[in-house]
Amino acid sequence: MTYWPNTRLCDLLDIEHPIIQAPMAGAATPAMAAEASHAGGLGSLGCAGMTINGILAVAVETHAISNRSLNLNFFCHQSPKMDVIKAKAAQERMKPWFDRLDAGVVPDVVESYFPFNSDICDAVLEASPKVASFHFGLPDETLVLRLKDAGIVILSSATSSAEAKWLVERGTDAVIAQGYEAGGHNGWFLPRNGAEVTGTMALVPRVVDAVDCPVIAAGGIADGRGIAAAFALGASGVQIGTAFLATPESAVSDVHKKSLIKATGDDTRYCRAFSGRDARTIVNDFSREMNGVTDLPDFPLMNTLTGPLRAASAKAGRPDAMSLWAGQGAGLVGKSTTREVFDRLVQQAQTILG
Repeated sequence: MTYWPNTRLCDLLDIEHPIIQAPMAGAATPAMAAEASHAGGLGSLGCAGMTINGILAVAVETHAISNRSLNLNFFCHQSPKMDVIKAKAAQERMKPWFDRLDAGVVPDVVESYFPFNSDICDAVLEASPKVASFHFGLPDETLVLRLKDAGIVILSSATSSAEAKWLVERGTDAVIAQGYEAGGHNGWFLPRNGAEVTGTMALVPRVVDAVDCPVIAAGGIADGRGIAAAFALGASGVQIGTAFLATPESAVSDVHKKSLIKATGDDTRYCRAFSGRDARTIVNDFSREMNGVTDLPDFPLMNTLTGPLRAASAKAGRPDAMSLWAGQGAGLVGKSTTREVFDRLVQQAQTILG
């Protein structure tokens, strides 16, 4: 038997352990999600950027190897505005990188990642996951209601207590309190009036005090000590991504996995230039050069320009221009399978929690 001080999240999601394997678009796979679910947690798939057929395909593949709870994750960003001047400037700025990596002709700037809409909602209802989760807010309230009417649990990320309250008022069943330390894209969506994003240690108790629903701690948690600390702060569970990125089930390149294992955790930073929005990556040549560059096309338009660079960099076996997404817990990552990582997280946390 395992002991968790708070079982609200386990009860809500029908899972044994209050650990969510983070969705991580482009990294999480059906094999990873299935292994996390088989281990007693919530397996997740990042569906941002997928076609309708792609969403259905990965859901079918996951359900074929696991009949346990599954989470499908989507972006809810505002559709970008095309600024021709910024687009041209970004193309010129990227040209030396295309030449350096022999990545071909710099493409036009177009929209490629689309926010959650009615067609995607139809696909989710057909896929019938236990959970639909969101980043950058929530979709239109009519779409949220359609999901909830089908019995699908709604999760979304908050980076402040104000965002957490906003989410709960609009139907979110549990809030992911995402701290500054988290890898990949920061999920802020309400104006911050110049304030910085809060770290997990300070954010979680504020969100717990602000909302009457399960709170999931995320950001910088990569071992059992972090899980135990999250419960001490009042969380009902955790969402962990970086610890699973170097596993065989992860879809990231070998270059990315090697960079993760070598990382200390002190070598990550936010970089806006990969997508047009702040996202935490292991520092490399591209993120250093683009530090401070702000005159970029709206998120997610920059993906059109950096996608070929990332692919060329990975193909060449060079981390130079790759988006090496990783949280500040990267220094705790080793080479293990998804199941081994998950079981270790549970064992470590149980030892501390008694």
